[in-house]
Amino acid sequence: MNTELLFRTDAYQTTATAQVVAITEQGGIILDRTLFYPTGGGQPGDKGVLRLSDGRETLIATTVWEDTTHTRVVHVPIDMNALPAVGDSVEMQLDWDTRYSHMRVHTALHLLSVVLPYAVTGGSISAGEGRLDFDIPDSILDKDQITAELQALIDQDLAVTETWISDAELDANPELVKTMSVQPPRGSGQIRLINVQGVDLQPCGGTHLKRTSEIGQILITKIEKKGKLNRRVRLALV
Repeated sequence: MNTELLFRTDAYQTTATAQVVAITEQGGIILDRTLFYPTGGGQPGDKGVLRLSDGRETLIATTVWEDTTHTRVVHVPIDMNALPAVGDSVEMQLDWDTRYSHMRVHTALHLLSVVLPYAVTGGSISAGEGRLDFDIPDSILDKDQITAELQALIDQDLAVTETWISDAELDANPELVKTMSVQPPRGSGQIRLINVQGVDLQPCGGTHLKRTSEIGQILITKIEKKGKLNRRVRLALV
């Protein structure tokens, strides 16, 4: 049974019920559906709580895919002695503050790739900050200028929406993929595109805001030279 990915339908949903369908050999918990985003695409896995009807709780440290097929999600508990049983119904409670911070940073990074329209060679997201690596010819990048341009986009309060295309449509439009190191998730027959109103359209499996204004204030904190062409640009929420 594949895990139903509730975060794809509504990234703002924080509670829902689910049923335990399996416990892995390592003690990971697989549910029939989940609110928890599994680690991938530079975005960390979600954490939170699984709560049984009798009040017992299993704290979730992170969430990962079971394997490379990306069909089932494993919730990794903090305490292997506090596992629910297969068949149990649980209430999922997402650690919303952490997830929302990831959403703000992730959406900001999409806009950073607009301000710096170069090939993206890597990236990562954490609570309150993130970074992208770019293939950029020798040049001087100005932190204040990038901050100002990025903040101007954020302040336009642009809508962030999603659409879906087929694998074949993506293959016919390879320019949609900005990330050289991370390919969009495939296998379901459909590819999810994140559309930032009028400025950006790219495949992405992560969680995002509904509007850019929710990002708030940002700051480009550091620009590092990581190779002849590689420039690492870091940003933080203020």
